[in-house]
Amino acid sequence: RIPPGKKETEKIKRENMEDDGKVKEEALQIIGLYQDLPRLAVFDLDYTLWPFYCECCFEDEIPYLYPQARGILYALKNSGIDVAVASRSPTPEIATAFLDKLGIRSMFVAQEIFSSWTHKTEHFQRIHRRTSVPFDSMLFFDDEDRNIEAVSKMGLRSILVDNGVNLGALRQGLSNFYQKSSS
Repeated sequence: RIPPGKKETEKIKRENMEDDGKVKEEALQIIGLYQDLPRLAVFDLDYTLWPFYCECCFEDEIPYLYPQARGILYALKNSGIDVAVASRSPTPEIATAFLDKLGIRSMFVAQEIFSSWTHKTEHFQRIHRRTSVPFDSMLFFDDEDRNIEAVSKMGLRSILVDNGVNLGALRQGLSNFYQKSSS
């Protein structure tokens, strides 16, 4: 799917900005329910943080996030949980430009954006080297089963998202993380 035109994008931006604060507050409440939290939350980009494949876009287009994504990112950061990106995009320059345009690139302690046939295991090796966070202290959000299965074998807690990252996915991810940490 290709991002909408400029007029449509401005409307989406306004709606999202109004909701970001509400989502952040609700996400902070969800995070507050758990004593054992991940040290690092890692996000795929395409169909996880934004609802399109960036390789189908041009660098000069105006990107947008799923409605609850920005508020969740801010809540994680406010709670002391670092965030990172692991994307197999064949167009890392477009993905990086979109993160810049969205004003969120600086939020991520690691950005591993490159095409790979390893189902993101290489991405996580690099994230681990960069952050020194153990795999079992990471929580990963992605829209593809194959990526979830591959990195789960490395000890990561992962959550499959259907319609982008949202409060339900955050709740489920933190619950899964807590249950596995407690056992």
